[in-house]
Amino acid sequence: MSGAEVEWSRGDRVRAAARLMLGWVALLWLLEVVDVASGHALDTYGITPREPSELTDVVPAAFLHFGFAHLAANTVPLLVMGFLAALGGIRRFLVICAAIIVADGLGVWLIAPSHTNTAGASGLIFGLFGFLLVSGVVERRPLGVLVGLLVGAVWGSAIVAGLAPTQTGVSWQGHLLGLLAGVAAAFVFRRRPSPALTR
Repeated sequence: MSGAEVEWSRGDRVRAAARLMLGWVALLWLLEVVDVASGHALDTYGITPREPSELTDVVPAAFLHFGFAHLAANTVPLLVMGFLAALGGIRRFLVICAAIIVADGLGVWLIAPSHTNTAGASGLIFGLFGFLLVSGVVERRPLGVLVGLLVGAVWGSAIVAGLAPTQTGVSWQGHLLGLLAGVAAAFVFRRRPSPALTR
């Protein structure tokens, strides 16, 4: 493969990751517009713990928010961290996101306080943070380590604050479970080096 073809392939990955995350965030905003216009009818798809019927809301809850301020707070970190993670391959990224969303949602369903309703992309955001933080080390990629350090420097303090159990109206359980799921995903879905070509 020539150098020009390598650069084109990288450009394709960048464009694909950007389109995916812009579309993802646009969908979240559209859903919130629908939620507000319907008198917050979509809030019922949040996760109420330990109700068997609520297991079907484990995935939808990650795409819904309780108001535009809630969504706005999640938009930039989801956009940036999702873009960085998606650069490693769209299919792999979607599998990682699905694993984080399902693990986080099931965990919230199991351990969140009774009579609460949990929704939002923050569990996924914490998961992507954990994934980006450790995946470079796990895969022994210097660029990945650098990305992890950069993400840690920008959002590390906010992540730590989001894990505090003392915050009112914040699912620290969802944040913690998402973070742990992202770290686990870095190990489970790590990229292995291609075998050396021989002649």
